[in-house]
Amino acid sequence: MEKKIAVIKGDGIGPEIVTEAVKALDAAAEKFGHKFEYTQLLMGGCSIDVNGVPLTEETIAACKASDAVLMGSIGGDTTTSPWYKLPADKRPEAGLLGIRKALGLFANLRPCLLYPQLSEACPLKKEIADKGFDMLIMRELTGGLYFGQRKTETVDGLETAVDTLIYNENEIRRIAIKAFEVARKRRCSVISVDKANVLDSSRLWRKIVNEVSADYPDVELKHMLVDNAAMQLVRDPAQFDVMVTENMFGDILSDEASMITGSIGMLPSASLNETKFGLYEPSGGSAPDIAGQNKANPIAAILSAAMLLRYSFDMTEEADAVENAVRQTLDEGYRTGDIMSEGCTLVSCSEMGTLIAQRV
Repeated sequence: MEKKIAVIKGDGIGPEIVTEAVKALDAAAEKFGHKFEYTQLLMGGCSIDVNGVPLTEETIAACKASDAVLMGSIGGDTTTSPWYKLPADKRPEAGLLGIRKALGLFANLRPCLLYPQLSEACPLKKEIADKGFDMLIMRELTGGLYFGQRKTETVDGLETAVDTLIYNENEIRRIAIKAFEVARKRRCSVISVDKANVLDSSRLWRKIVNEVSADYPDVELKHMLVDNAAMQLVRDPAQFDVMVTENMFGDILSDEASMITGSIGMLPSASLNETKFGLYEPSGGSAPDIAGQNKANPIAAILSAAMLLRYSFDMTEEADAVENAVRQTLDEGYRTGDIMSEGCTLVSCSEMGTLIAQRV
């Protein structure tokens, strides 16, 4: 099978970790008789340096002409980089918001799995970590506070900022349907997170999720307020299967969930539209403090590539091969610095990528 993959290496450690993810894709293609054609594109800070903007129409068109997008990390040091002296709509992260909207990527999937091999790296109490956890956080990605109207103006002599949180029923319904469909393939449990005791948008969210739930009698639904969800993630993460929530809540909770796995460098993500097209990226940031030093953990990017195979290409066996290669490499005791523990072998970013590719 032949597939076209748009590759956006991005900023900071992005080029390093995406290079290793491509190694894994190439290994899977060779093993299973596929051909992957890659188109290299710029987005984020590197695009600002070359094109003056974080996202060009040419990049959007090239992504749309591909079967999937593999992306690295976007952005830099917000205190020192000249990118952050630009207006907000010209900064690297504006490219992220722009490409999500342009490609219709409304559903963000972040699996949060504590590998038994990394239980010692989990910051939670041993009795909690020993239970393990395997959850998927589904975040609505193109609505809510991040996409509402915003302004800063002087009101009665005071500088005043306004951000608008808007959701309509269709935006809520389509992400809820995705959540229930995914839950059917897992443990048939959905926890919907909102702030319905305060926000009108959350009260509508809860109403629509309940309506969708009626079409999935085999899937258990529970509602949880966002502040309680944040507490429960560190108290008893094993209770979660599929969590579905709005944009900002999902942004915060998925980062919290990623850290209890031991390292944000272990967490992949997929952003999907209403077809099989998706954009796949690690959940972590660009880590400019270690960029170019070959120290980054590429596993999140490699697992994102596995999600690409699974969700966009329907290559289940190939995705399993990549994920199993990650487990085998961890079983053999190889670690990058962020997940290093006593008795293991410290390896570089590129070494970890090669080891996993060899085991695909």
